[in-house]
Amino acid sequence: MKRFWRWLAHYWRDEPFLGIIGGIESVIARLLSLAMMLVIIVATVDLIRLLISDLSAEPKGFFSQNLFAIFGAFLNVLIALEILENITAYLRKHVFQVELVIATSLVAVARKIIILDLDKTPGLSLIGLALAVLALAVSYWIIRRSNPRREG
Repeated sequence: MKRFWRWLAHYWRDEPFLGIIGGIESVIARLLSLAMMLVIIVATVDLIRLLISDLSAEPKGFFSQNLFAIFGAFLNVLIALEILENITAYLRKHVFQVELVIATSLVAVARKIIILDLDKTPGLSLIGLALAVLALAVSYWIIRRSNPRREG
């Protein structure tokens, strides 16, 4: 029992305890990246299936479905890739890259705007989306300006 208390006292100190937390974070980030890769594969297969079925429908070679639905499917894959990039950047550097998170958010809001049915969307929702785009764009601009080492 004495040995257990010594072990607990050792791992309760900051350095060993933070090491345990870092290990758990690393395992969870790896599991999230595997799950996101599965999501990307499924979304890409779904997009390819959508394109093939749409292009093979009558009239041949034309999109019978709403192009906005196809664009939305493309952007779903791009958003998932950005999220995977967020996770892998965290695994590499153990910091969240805020610029990447904001860029991903901008793509997600842009996707929402692209697939939006303007006839069924209330004006207040449009104002909310506009404010979200503005806030994200300003945030992105501020972060880019505050990080001068990254050009273009």
